[in-house]
Amino acid sequence: MDRGYIDIAQFQRLTEEGVCYVTKMKKNLKFEVLESVTYVNPKGLVTHTDQKVRFTCGELTHDARRVEIFDEKKKPVVLLTNNFGFSIEDVSDIYRLRWAIESLYKQLKQNFPLHFFYGDSVNAIQIQTWVVPIANLLITVLSRKIKRHCAFSQIVTMVRLTLMYYIDFISFMENPDKAWLEITGKMNQKVPPEPTLFD
Repeated sequence: MDRGYIDIAQFQRLTEEGVCYVTKMKKNLKFEVLESVTYVNPKGLVTHTDQKVRFTCGELTHDARRVEIFDEKKKPVVLLTNNFGFSIEDVSDIYRLRWAIESLYKQLKQNFPLHFFYGDSVNAIQIQTWVVPIANLLITVLSRKIKRHCAFSQIVTMVRLTLMYYIDFISFMENPDKAWLEITGKMNQKVPPEPTLFD
């Protein structure tokens, strides 16, 4: 979850339902430390701290795990989770992987029309919602086969423009000038001579 989303009642509901969450912790949260363990590397530097904390909001209490990870090159990162069984590396990896999910959502919103639906039935909306990730996956596979660097949005646009033409899309994207000259050269050869008005 994003750092802007901090709701102790929601965290407690998720815990009761058996859902594991990992989020970046805000600095101004008030909590009580129940247990605390500090880990030190062989050089004597603190690598991370692992704490069991309790949040109190009126009559509601929520026990969570506060993990602070120190890095020599970066600022310390404080993560909050309700899973006490994961290792520190697992908690850190789970939070880092959320960027890949957000990047995918951004890519889908920028390149595919999901801000309006072509139909108003449940089936039509489900079909359009499923077609978008399938198309995104196919174009991702296509973009990885192209050796020349092209932006994803450029490939999506070119697929839209050339979808109904019989062309080798990968070679066209790798060398568009050469492929276009070949296409137009073949078209010019196939055109029969135009008869005049008096023929």
